[in-house]
Amino acid sequence: MGRPRTPLLDRERITTTALQLVDEQGDFSVPQIARRLGAQTASVYHHVDGRDGIVELLRERVCDAIDDAALDREPWDAAMAAWARSYRAAFAAHPRAIPLLTTSPVRAQKVLLQYEKAVVRLLAAGFRLADVMPVIIGLENLVLGSALDMAAPEMMWELADETATPRLAAALAAVAGGRSDASFELALDGYLARCRRLLDTSA
Repeated sequence: MGRPRTPLLDRERITTTALQLVDEQGDFSVPQIARRLGAQTASVYHHVDGRDGIVELLRERVCDAIDDAALDREPWDAAMAAWARSYRAAFAAHPRAIPLLTTSPVRAQKVLLQYEKAVVRLLAAGFRLADVMPVIIGLENLVLGSALDMAAPEMMWELADETATPRLAAALAAVAGGRSDASFELALDGYLARCRRLLDTSA
C-alpha cells in the first residue's frame, strides 16, 4: 500500500481529537486519541511531548479564541472588561476543559505572551507590581466560574414545594432570560470597581 496523501497524525489533528474527547467526557488519554485517528499510541508520542504537551496544545487552541487586542483599548478598565468577555466566551465554548487546564501549570509560550501583555497593560495603567497578578487572577476566577455557569441548566433550582420557599420561588420567577450574562456583568462591575479603588491607592 502507498502512503496516505494526508498524514494520519500531526499536532493539529491530535489537538482537535483531544479537544473533542474533553468536550465529550472531560478528559482524554493518548490511547483514545490514537484509536480515533486510526494510529498506534506510540505514533502519537512522536508528534507531541507526552500528555502534558497535549494539554498545552489544548490550552493554545482554546486561548486562540481570546481577543488579546482587547487589551489595547482605552481606558484600562474598558480593556480589562473586553478581555474578560472574550476570555469567558472562549472557555464557555469548552467548559469541560476548564478543570483540566486550571490544574496544570501554564507553559504554552503563546498563552504566556498574552499574560505578559496583560501585565504590561496594568503596569502602564499605574497598578503596583505587587497588585498585578492578584488583579489578573481575580479576573480569571470571575471569568472561569461564569464560563462554567454558562454550561449549567438555565434553571439550577428545582422547587418541589414552592410554598416551603416562597421568596426563593418569587425571585426565580422574576429572573428573565440571560441569567448567566446578567450575573457575569454584575460581578464584572464589582470587580472593576474594586480594581479602580486599588489603583487609587497606588497613586
